[in-house]
Amino acid sequence: MNEHPLVLVVDDDPDILDAICDILEGEGYRVARARHGLEALDRVAEEEPSIILLDLMMPVMDGLAFAQALRQRRNGAARIPIVVISADGNPQKAASVGAQGYLAKPFDIDALLAQVTDMAGQAMPG
Repeated sequence: MNEHPLVLVVDDDPDILDAICDILEGEGYRVARARHGLEALDRVAEEEPSIILLDLMMPVMDGLAFAQALRQRRNGAARIPIVVISADGNPQKAASVGAQGYLAKPFDIDALLAQVTDMAGQAMPG
């Protein structure tokens, strides 16, 4: 499979959303954007991402509710790796949504890319 992995970035802050997407696109990833959990569920329904970068504190549907809704789906969406990117400084919240990774805001770009590379690689069919 030579198609680049799709990364879904879910964050209500447009500056952070743009920054993360620009970084990932610069590294050759395909990127989908969502401003809250409901929009993210629509994106997952359109095309299943290899990894989801998820903010927890958002309007409409927060990261916790999104992760619960995603995990209840019967298709492969329940297995998509999630990395929580949050300013609340509480990695336990990330664990509570079944996230495979956690980055505190402001995040380190190298740490972000390392997690995406690691998990997007794991998610590749093989």
